[in-house]
Amino acid sequence: MPARLKALFEQTFRPGFAFGQRERSIGDGRLKGRSARVIVTMGMPAAIYRGFYFSHSLKSLKRNILSFVGIGPTRSSIVGNVEGLDETRLKRWLDKVSDLGGQAR
Repeated sequence: MPARLKALFEQTFRPGFAFGQRERSIGDGRLKGRSARVIVTMGMPAAIYRGFYFSHSLKSLKRNILSFVGIGPTRSSIVGNVEGLDETRLKRWLDKVSDLGGQAR
């Protein structure tokens, strides 16, 4: 995860806003009732990331950050081999991401 994204999470999900200021317990997330869509782009093929690495970073983000503050369900899309995408595939992914954004309420 890029450092700027981590910094955004640290500044946004502060005690008192995203969870209680007392003992940090699971289920104390104040952002319950919200859902998320995580879109991951990467240089390696998505199948290798899922199969060999078991989507470790994505699972960590979902479990350790988003569900900790109460966000769920969390859906994800992985776009792999972004450097190797031709214009047709790139347009297809951008249209799909646009549709996903349009469905979000």
